[in-house]
Amino acid sequence: MSEASDHMPSRPVRSGTLSDQVYEKIIAAIAGDTYPVGSKLPTEHALCEEFGVSRPVLRQALRQLREDDVIQSRQGSGSYVKRRPESAMLDFAPVGSIADIQRTFEFRAAIEGEASFLAAERRTTTDLEAIRAAVAELDRCIREGELGVDADEALHAAICEASDNQYFVAARASMRENILTGMNLTRNLSLSKSLKRLDLVQQEHYAILSAIEAQDCDAARKAMRDHIDNARKRIFEGT
Repeated sequence: MSEASDHMPSRPVRSGTLSDQVYEKIIAAIAGDTYPVGSKLPTEHALCEEFGVSRPVLRQALRQLREDDVIQSRQGSGSYVKRRPESAMLDFAPVGSIADIQRTFEFRAAIEGEASFLAAERRTTTDLEAIRAAVAELDRCIREGELGVDADEALHAAICEASDNQYFVAARASMRENILTGMNLTRNLSLSKSLKRLDLVQQEHYAILSAIEAQDCDAARKAMRDHIDNARKRIFEGT
């Protein structure tokens, strides 16, 4: 198994949209404590001046920050910092990619949730062996302190294969680069935490596996959606 994707990224640059770039600049300012938790962000006019963007571009960035639960708006008062993401997040994600990673998680929750539902119904003995092998490999990665991106990807890909629907497989494959970027980020952040954090993530994988083994379609869908939603939220756990 190649470990190329397990190497810590050197933070390459992605162009992203203009609003994505503004979004990340505000994230960096919050992570760097320029805007502490509870503080009010500058006015829209001031932020537009600072970043050299139009108000629609800024508002799109602020909307994404609200959806990620980093800031909150108070009617008639402005935007306030709700959470301070860890600056480590900026070390692991390619420049300009964080907003894109969040959208990838939304895509994955929809696609992989339904794929898990069908996998629980249609999985074969061979499918179960592949899923169990990937979970076991993740256990080994945790024990030996490895990042485990390849094993994580193998698990999710095996579940899509078990759905016996090539369109789920193709849709996920079309996003593979984006998915691996997100996995690199989330697993690097988890590896920087206590073992308890990695164990929590692995428990979510076991919940998916158990539901597929039991052919409980609804539970499999829920377990997968919860896992991906939790991964998305963990990026912004912060302090």
